[in-house]
Amino acid sequence: MKNNHDAAAENQLKRGLTNRHIQLIALGGSIGTGLFLGIGPAAVLAGPSVILGYAIAGIIAFFIMRQLGEMVVEEPVSGSFSYFAYKYCGSFAGFASGWNYWILYILVSMAELTAIGVYVQFWWPEIPLWASSLFFFLVINALNFASVKVYGETEFWFSIIKVVAIIAMILFGTYLLISGTGGEHATIHNLYNDGGFFPKGFFEKNANGSFQGLLSAMALIMFSFGGLELIGITAAEAENPEKNIPKATNQVIYRILIFYVGALVILFALSPWRQITTDSSPFVMVFQNLNGMEFDLFGRKIFFTSLIANVLNLIVLTAALSVYNSSVYSNSRMLFGLADQGSAPKFLKKLNKHSVPVNAILISSCFAAICILINKVMPEEAFSILMSLVVSCLVINWVMISYTHLQFRSAKDKENTKTKFASIFYPVSNYICFVFLLGILSIMWMTDMKLSVELIPIWLVILFVFYKVFKKKE
Repeated sequence: MKNNHDAAAENQLKRGLTNRHIQLIALGGSIGTGLFLGIGPAAVLAGPSVILGYAIAGIIAFFIMRQLGEMVVEEPVSGSFSYFAYKYCGSFAGFASGWNYWILYILVSMAELTAIGVYVQFWWPEIPLWASSLFFFLVINALNFASVKVYGETEFWFSIIKVVAIIAMILFGTYLLISGTGGEHATIHNLYNDGGFFPKGFFEKNANGSFQGLLSAMALIMFSFGGLELIGITAAEAENPEKNIPKATNQVIYRILIFYVGALVILFALSPWRQITTDSSPFVMVFQNLNGMEFDLFGRKIFFTSLIANVLNLIVLTAALSVYNSSVYSNSRMLFGLADQGSAPKFLKKLNKHSVPVNAILISSCFAAICILINKVMPEEAFSILMSLVVSCLVINWVMISYTHLQFRSAKDKENTKTKFASIFYPVSNYICFVFLLGILSIMWMTDMKLSVELIPIWLVILFVFYKVFKKKE
């Protein structure tokens, strides 16, 4: 007969994620559709200046990561920032932040599934978005019913492919620029020779009455960084979190500089920014445009073929699959954490024989499947609608993390407790984040993302109503 200790142990997540898993999961969360596909709309709005936008947003993301990292290292539990909001800001804060994060990643799941359909149509335009979305929806969800090590291994190799591909693209693009064999249009001067580095200004109206410029693109840029918080979700299943979480968190800033800023500099140098469109991945488009050209590689004549663009499209497809894989993982663990703290039905704590929250995966999958219907009903608008909704939820999420961190530090200071992984520039970095996020909402309010901002108070009221209803049933 099992004692209470054994029963409790069986109902807990297992620490099956090693250091290499944590490192690549953190990296995988920051490289996905936001970079490979989302850069298109941002580039159309702002031109080369989006490079600066990604650097600024990356710094803010790093501040948020350090704030979350300090709390997670101190208490590596399931539920991540929802747990901390519950503990340091009250039960409604924990309830709202957890369910908001869950909805955020449901929307991210939908956006990634939509992007997967776009990438598949690069090869087979006749395949509808919903069909390819459905296929990969079934495959990735099936993988997540296995042990957390299977998820970790899958994400490890997905991320390895992305990292190697981006480094190779940066090195190859640099070679094309230095050697002069990238074509007559490939030059570093593309960064400023067509209207300057800020060809559409900072924030001004165009002839159609809509806004353009760097600031107008910042909300789209924000979409790229949704996912960095994933490292906090892994804490409850990470081996040696006091060592592995800080290591992965501190490397975020370097990854942003290399994989975002570095890759975008090469992208804009290889092709005039006006050639970038929103129809497909700009990275695939740039290398597809080189098709048929020849270049000299160590004295040998090499011809570009469509193979290069095809390989790159396979890589960006892998990137989208990686982020969707992480979405399925993070959503199930957030629901498990919410159930553990009493903010979600207890049946969501059910684990299968692999210690995976099976009911949480099933419920999350049912909601993510709505994407397949959206892609069937409105395939043209699906990605842009989902992206704007993701940004609104992401702003709420980051505000809660930064505010909770202030309360966390205040509590630790009263206890005279020195934390193991202190955030940088506290509390100044927290207030910088608040100002930045308020600015993002202001920009969205003045652009075609206004509806997403208007939905925020409605969403918070809905959360409060559900909170009251749920607490009455306890």
